[in-house]
Amino acid sequence: MAPSGRAVEKPVLTKPQPEPGREPGLGCELQTWQCLVFSLCFYGFMAQMRPGESFITPYLLGPDKNFTQKQVTNEITPMLSYSYLAVLVPIFLLTDYLRYKPVLFLQGLSYISVWLLLLFGHSVLHMQFMEFFYSLTMAARIAYSSYIFSLVHPSRYQRMASYSRAAVLLGVFTSSVLGQLLVTLGKVSFTMLNYISLAFLTFSLVLTVFLKRPKRSLFFNRNEPACSRASPSELDQMHPGPVQPAGRKLSRTLLAAWWDCILVRMFRELGDSLRLPQLRLWSLWWIFNSAGYYLIVYYVHILWNVVEPTTDTTKVYNGGVDAASTLLGAITSFAAGFVKIRWALWAKLVIGGMTAVQAGLVFLMHSTNSIKLCYVAFVLFRGLYQFLVPIATFQIASSLSKELCALVFGVNTFLATVLKTIITLIVSDRRGLGLPVRSQFLVYFVYFVVLSFAYFLGAVLESLWHFQWGHHQPLPLAQELKSPSEEKAIQVLSLQDGALCNLQPEATTLAPEDSAWATGPGLREQPEAKA
Repeated sequence: MAPSGRAVEKPVLTKPQPEPGREPGLGCELQTWQCLVFSLCFYGFMAQMRPGESFITPYLLGPDKNFTQKQVTNEITPMLSYSYLAVLVPIFLLTDYLRYKPVLFLQGLSYISVWLLLLFGHSVLHMQFMEFFYSLTMAARIAYSSYIFSLVHPSRYQRMASYSRAAVLLGVFTSSVLGQLLVTLGKVSFTMLNYISLAFLTFSLVLTVFLKRPKRSLFFNRNEPACSRASPSELDQMHPGPVQPAGRKLSRTLLAAWWDCILVRMFRELGDSLRLPQLRLWSLWWIFNSAGYYLIVYYVHILWNVVEPTTDTTKVYNGGVDAASTLLGAITSFAAGFVKIRWALWAKLVIGGMTAVQAGLVFLMHSTNSIKLCYVAFVLFRGLYQFLVPIATFQIASSLSKELCALVFGVNTFLATVLKTIITLIVSDRRGLGLPVRSQFLVYFVYFVVLSFAYFLGAVLESLWHFQWGHHQPLPLAQELKSPSEEKAIQVLSLQDGALCNLQPEATTLAPEDSAWATGPGLREQPEAKA
């Protein structure tokens, strides 16, 4: 027996300790993350594989379809702007409400419809329907860039945005190069090239079936309720009304509460945010410069065919130019992250200078009879635009919440689309002026000149105001775009660039995809390619 007053000592059993550097479940989690990254990036890459997209315009104008330049310029291509305006908001809302995957499937079906109409359609009406389905694919680009962020933890947003954008750009670049090689070296006809594109698109549609459907989204399917926690009875007391059945009253009350909490509150916050000078400036740049940019992208392939009509398909280099412009756009977008200047002081001057250079490049495309100069001017034009996109994204996004960023980018994109549609109706549509494509580029040159003059005038007036009063306003929140290693708000930039810029159409009568980020994206930001 144990001596009295002393507790019996029991042997202590020690649990086996894991080996240093190995945590239970860590390997499984890492493997799951790697599989997720691979599947999403592989799908993003394959969805861009449309090697015939850069050659759509010469295909329509060539012996296969035999449409006239007037039909393509003034009847077929304008339908893209009208359709995109009509479907942009509904697709944006459905993307969030249906939690992305159904809209990705719709995008795949729309792409297949585009190429079926290209291959088997013969009338202007068929081609207008083709543009309508293409506008659906452009509007649905937000689905992929938003989808990837719904599946990963916020701490991995930056890396996921980087991987997915790299996959999309690599897909666009590979698609353009493949199309050019098949046409130039393989002597493949445009018709066969479109059949190859259709095969790639069918494969990407099959991949969509195996994508995981997330359980949450930004607005409609949130983990936590975003509206006030007032009970229905409290809301009824605040907003008394006629006596209604309990079920109807409850549904109307919940709808009213949602409307007030999500939309009204966010628009109020948006109104307050517009007091920031930098937010106003970059939003205006987004609206006006994006509208001009996409008009150039939509019609440049038609211009190329005017400068040098297609007689030998092996000497059509649209794919190579789209690949070069995509590569330069990626390089300039990356380089923008390392630019260190005081954007609060120099933004208007930088924007004005780059817009003036873009105006000069548009005039060169309008006036030259050299297809090589036209190619170079377009590549540089796109590179300048892509340089400013991440800067604008950061300046807009860094001082706003994620939800408000979505609203701001959505409103900016919608207003840019409205402006682009108005210009199209006046300048391009046969019911308006119905100008030939060279004359259109002269109009776009004047448009960019007016924009650059407005930016320079704003910079001069701001400088005079500072000089007169000797007063320097405190810098607003979104002022400096630092290098990625220094940027505290880089996750916001990554999220918005990947998910929201792709609201931008990235297309030419079917434009190549660049994006965007713009884009997203975007070259029909092939952001966006048609030749």
